[in-house]
Amino acid sequence: MSMSQAQNGGADKKIEIYDTTLRDGSQLEGISLTVEDKLRIAEQLDWLGVDFIEAGWPGANPKDDELFRRAPAELELEISTLVAFGSTRRPKGRVDSDDTLRHLVEANVGTVCIVGKCWDYHVTEALGTTLDEGVAMVGDSVEFLRRSGMNVLFDAEHFFDGFRRNPEFSLRVLESAATNGASHLVLCDTNGGALPNDVEAAVAQVVKYFGGDVKVAVHLHDDAGTGVANALAGVRGGATQVQGTINGYGERTGNCNLTTIIPNLTLKMGYETIPRDRLERLTPVAHHVAELVNMPLNPQAAYVGHSAFAHKAGLHTSAIAKRPDAYEHVSPEVVGNGTRFVVSELAGKSTLGLKAKELGLSLDGPQLADVVETLKRLEHEGYHFEVADGSLELLMRRAAGWEPNWFRVESFRVITDDMLGVDTLTDKTSATVMTEATVKVHIGGRRVVATAEGNGPVNALDTALRSALDGNFPALERVHLTDYKVRVLDTNKGTGAATRVLIDSTDGNGTWTTIGVNENIIEASWQALLDSIHFGLLRAQVAGT
Repeated sequence: MSMSQAQNGGADKKIEIYDTTLRDGSQLEGISLTVEDKLRIAEQLDWLGVDFIEAGWPGANPKDDELFRRAPAELELEISTLVAFGSTRRPKGRVDSDDTLRHLVEANVGTVCIVGKCWDYHVTEALGTTLDEGVAMVGDSVEFLRRSGMNVLFDAEHFFDGFRRNPEFSLRVLESAATNGASHLVLCDTNGGALPNDVEAAVAQVVKYFGGDVKVAVHLHDDAGTGVANALAGVRGGATQVQGTINGYGERTGNCNLTTIIPNLTLKMGYETIPRDRLERLTPVAHHVAELVNMPLNPQAAYVGHSAFAHKAGLHTSAIAKRPDAYEHVSPEVVGNGTRFVVSELAGKSTLGLKAKELGLSLDGPQLADVVETLKRLEHEGYHFEVADGSLELLMRRAAGWEPNWFRVESFRVITDDMLGVDTLTDKTSATVMTEATVKVHIGGRRVVATAEGNGPVNALDTALRSALDGNFPALERVHLTDYKVRVLDTNKGTGAATRVLIDSTDGNGTWTTIGVNENIIEASWQALLDSIHFGLLRAQVAGT
């Protein structure tokens, strides 16, 4: 028995993982998923091994309708159960003529989750009906769906607010769902304002009230910054299912984050969640989903972030060299992540030695000493290598005697024209800015000159360089810039100050950052861009692609 299991009384009970990234998660500001995106995310969730995938609300919009039409033929789920979401019947309505319930029955799934009011204030004020009708809406809808052959989860909206103010009514609503055949009572903190002690106490009372006759689940939001803590508290209170999203996506401040909850429950509290042999897929899935939603993953995200197991302090890195578990609360490989040693001007030879070992480089004492001195000098000039992993690796490889030999740059030139023109339709004068770059390179003894236009100097330089290298390095087709950041250093020098440029790039399988520093922003950008291209080719060479 592990220490975490011993602390939890040797708990080995199964906690179901219910993912609602495709519905609740997609409500995050800035996310807009296509049907194809949703299908690909569902594949990732099944590969991870969650128990339920809430796919959307049939009848609510054309995207969800198309998803449920395509899912039977295009989704081959190995572990997960696809769920359709909806609501109870309307006040004073009939279940057999309710469009929402009809769409659920026609959604080609065997499991549905329906939401109903569990706070008396919402029933009387938002719905404008009586409490008795509020209870009947839930019971009638669950019964109808059960008679239609569906497994039904009941989503008790605003449960924790309602239970705090009128526990008798909230329990009446839950009882109506349970007695009419709901398999799960999902207690929702819809406004996200509950705290862990509130959640644990309320869940425990509900579990005790129903005595195991129905499963109890929790659905938490992160408005108070306690979404994950609330989910763990709910499990301590007796909940056997947790609903959340990958990377904590969701409306406002997000839903409780399954990429944190799953390892906490499994590794810290001794529960079974997703299959143990799939836990190492957690980090790849988190990053893959982040790519699909087109939002960079927080590098400091627990367990799955790029910096989750990154070590900078010399004391820490020295200890890790002797005992890897000295400064890591779990083994990063268990969740598919890895230890990283972050290098800055504060690094000593021991830290750089660990970084070299991580990269598979053999650097002797004098070489390491040279790298330390180079780092100190460059960081004094404004470089910041702890955030530029690509440029750092290139620097260390050069210290070991390596030089990029794919091509050699002879020169580059950038011209920007600000041209005034007259719009023939409006007869108004307008300005057009055109940027042109010329790059001269040598490839295998050949001199190539290429010129390209772009919407700015970086884009023009990138396009010209790729044009010059065209056809020689197919791996570059997969490499593209994902972010470009500029910071002015020593601002008291005004427009003559040095600038630091950081470029984030990806090849679809990984990301890296490169850096350039110069008083001329175009030169700084070129340094970072050239490092990015070299590093992308190096990755392809190492991978044999």
